[in-house]
Amino acid sequence: MREKVLLGNRPLFASADLDEVREQVARVFCPHRLDLTGDFALLNARFNSAQLGAVRISYLDYAADVRIEPGELESFFLVQIPLAGRSLIRCGGQEIVSTPVLASLPSPTEYLDMRWAAGCPQLIVKFERAAVERALEQLLGAPMDRPLVFDLGLDLTAGWARAWRGMVDLIVAEAEHDDGLAAQPLAVAHLESAMLTSLLTMQPSTYRERLLAPCPPALPKVVGRAAQFIREHAHEPLTTEQVARAVAVSGRSLQEGFRRHLGHTPMSYLREVRLVRVHEELLACDPAHRTVTAVAAGWGFTHQGRFAAAYRQRFGQPPSATLRGDRAPGGRDPR
Repeated sequence: MREKVLLGNRPLFASADLDEVREQVARVFCPHRLDLTGDFALLNARFNSAQLGAVRISYLDYAADVRIEPGELESFFLVQIPLAGRSLIRCGGQEIVSTPVLASLPSPTEYLDMRWAAGCPQLIVKFERAAVERALEQLLGAPMDRPLVFDLGLDLTAGWARAWRGMVDLIVAEAEHDDGLAAQPLAVAHLESAMLTSLLTMQPSTYRERLLAPCPPALPKVVGRAAQFIREHAHEPLTTEQVARAVAVSGRSLQEGFRRHLGHTPMSYLREVRLVRVHEELLACDPAHRTVTAVAAGWGFTHQGRFAAAYRQRFGQPPSATLRGDRAPGGRDPR
């Protein structure tokens, strides 16, 4: 029996023809060798996929034993999460047996060769290499001097990786609704930035030691300029890297400066600013024509439970009360 099919409303193809399967998968990823290594009659591939910003999320199941040999991926990174079963992954000089608790993270400059067992559907997160390298260089505050190569095995039982998987699950759930996350560029940019930053700073790689080395915090005047930039551009899909570029410092320096001088990260500060914007909009809008959910989503808040709790903590009342006209003090920009 197959595991639950994900992204069912985002089908790209379903086929039992090996040549068609190879061609269709190559259109999303890259040309590759694909061979059946077991019972040919089992092949019954299903491929569902959705693109959100620089991230593509896919569900791929061959239903048969296959060998997949792309060689060097070149233009993208992958995180491959088996939903059941196991797969043998070789990339460069590394080799792992990937399972639902050990994802694989092949790097694009390393030769990739895989064997997926029958009954091993995978949830695949694809990041464009250019986006990953831009995020890395912004965190470093300097150009890369060698390829970025991650450790191949990503332990999904680690605390940070469980949170990372939670972000993937949120993207999957929202991609199944046309009016969900896919229609909210602010939320997409936030998730994309959080996912990349977590991978770069937490997953062992050729740059992790440099990323974890002490970094001088941005000066108070720089943090002030960055905070002003955030307030002026809060309606846009901002990331820490974009804010850092705007004030000409590294992402890590900006992070440290915000923590030291404001008690926030740049993204938590942005969240506070957007809460205020939601509050202002709820005060001004007509409850007959606008809903709390619509206003919150327009400012990048897609999880209504977490949004409502944060709103109540910030303004002392639920957002629905503000919309009804029950006034409460508060609502100024955070400083």
